[in-house]
Amino acid sequence: MMTKTIRLLLLAALIAATGFTGQAFATHISQPVLIDPQTQYAIGETVVLRGRVDYNEQPAPDVLLNFKLTRPDGSAAADQSYPSDQNGLFEFKFDTRNEKAGSYQFTVTSHCLEIHRYACTYKNQTLSIQLK
Repeated sequence: MMTKTIRLLLLAALIAATGFTGQAFATHISQPVLIDPQTQYAIGETVVLRGRVDYNEQPAPDVLLNFKLTRPDGSAAADQSYPSDQNGLFEFKFDTRNEKAGSYQFTVTSHCLEIHRYACTYKNQTLSIQLK
């Protein structure tokens, strides 16, 4: 039976041999990409933002996305989650009829596929939207 000290020394030697630096190895990258986003809307218009999910630099279906729209006062105007479609595309819509003028912050985050959860980096994209 190995002692705790020997096990720790073997682990340290293994880590040194592999060159591990203590940072996670993200082998998959999930990133939302907005396509021709409009940044100015009139009160009463519907905000429509479209994009795609690049997963390892390829459009990917069924990637969970989170959409957040924050009002000028910091309160949440929208917080929704749903997956990209079969072509890796997404669309976010928000009705502005009951909103006030100002600068809104939109953030979309694309998450990782479940099978890559421990070896994936997910990113977000932020856009400032002016409502007049």
